Amino acid sequence: MEQLIKTFSDYAWGLPLVILLIGGGLYLLVLSRFLPFRYFGHAIQVLRGKYDDPNDPGEISHFKALTTALSSTIGMGNIAGVAVAISVGGPGAMFWMWVSAIVGMSTKFFTSSLAIMYRGKDSAGELQGGPMYFIQEGLGKSWKPLAVMFSLFGMIGALPVVNVNQLTQAINDIILIPNGVEVGLKSNLIVAAILVGLTSVIILGGLKRISNAASKMVPSMVLLYFVLVLYILISNYSVVPKYFILMFTDAFSADFYKGDAFMGGVLGALILLGIRRGAFSNEAGIGTAPMAHGAAKTDEPIREGLVAMLGPAIDTLIVCTLTALAILVTGVWETTSNNGVSLTASAFNHVMPVYGKYLLMVCVLIFSISSLFSYAYYGSKCLGFLIGADKKHYYNYMYILSIIIAATTPFSVMLNLIDGVFALMAIPTMLATITLAPKVIVEAKKYFKTL
Repeated sequence: MEQLIKTFSDYAWGLPLVILLIGGGLYLLVLSRFLPFRYFGHAIQVLRGKYDDPNDPGEISHFKALTTALSSTIGMGNIAGVAVAISVGGPGAMFWMWVSAIVGMSTKFFTSSLAIMYRGKDSAGELQGGPMYFIQEGLGKSWKPLAVMFSLFGMIGALPVVNVNQLTQAINDIILIPNGVEVGLKSNLIVAAILVGLTSVIILGGLKRISNAASKMVPSMVLLYFVLVLYILISNYSVVPKYFILMFTDAFSADFYKGDAFMGGVLGALILLGIRRGAFSNEAGIGTAPMAHGAAKTDEPIREGLVAMLGPAIDTLIVCTLTALAILVTGVWETTSNNGVSLTASAFNHVMPVYGKYLLMVCVLIFSISSLFSYAYYGSKCLGFLIGADKKHYYNYMYILSIIIAATTPFSVMLNLIDGVFALMAIPTMLATITLAPKVIVEAKKYFKTL
């Protein structure tokens, strides 16, 4: 099973998908004449609520839409995903994650603008946004198979299996094993049961409760993580410039510091690894974030697109870079065989021997639990599109079952499964976005003329 899922994931992440994600993102960047970057300041003003109108259609504010989207992207991609990238590809993998984020900002701008431009009504008559709706409403009924493809894979891609798996690993490595508790199937099932209880309370309350929880948790968790990593960097300030430069120089070196001989010989594999981990971290082009942004209270699509493009900047350019530097400056990436969240925990423990790993545990806990809430919303929205809004709550049962499976399955299986499914979600999202992009440009010109 493990080998089968790995083969599927590697096949899905072939060259055609990288061309679609990165090539498509570059096309959007050039088409918009680097618009997302030119209006960065305006995007911040929108986020702060300067243009909010309570009478606009939609369910949640710009800020809540961004924090709901961020609560799913800022999570294990930033802590475990970066650690995986460095342990396999060395410091250079981080450079390609940055490339993926810069291109991803443009992709997020287009996909989330489209999520507002082409909102559709579900079977209950409620306004909804997301790739399946902008494919159907923007491209016409003949494109519906693409919308169905996105929704089918979206239901699997929204399962919280990587987050749950890494949270269980963190609880085992940081709390249970050091205190002499024997870990195994029984302890993992207890952790899963607690997570099921916590998640059920929030997700059964719907989007309003999810966005309220996310808007309170996300800013505080990013701040705490930021302070902790800053402390690690200040403690090792003399080597920070060396490793920062190494991220650039190592990106074009075919000789990795870690990783097997085959990977070490192929620069293309390093680029692929960085882009794959970047996409896993910021989800640009995958199509999850437009589902959260599509629920924003606004009738200005461009405004929501500008808010959405801040996501990859916060997620990958800031949070992932901090994690990478913490792992590199402490040297744990060369001295331990740990992977995923355990490698990041080693970095924290290296600088703060007694309490470092416990502080990381707090961050991991909040990162993971906030992600659990948002993903449930995405998956139920996909099921609602397929079989009707009145039946979308059935997804929650599938979701809760996946928590139990994830807590008792190897990390590589869960990571490869989500990687592969994300790749298949990106195909309909990017094809539709590239096709509809000229309409976003027309809308953008109109918006900035009246600003």
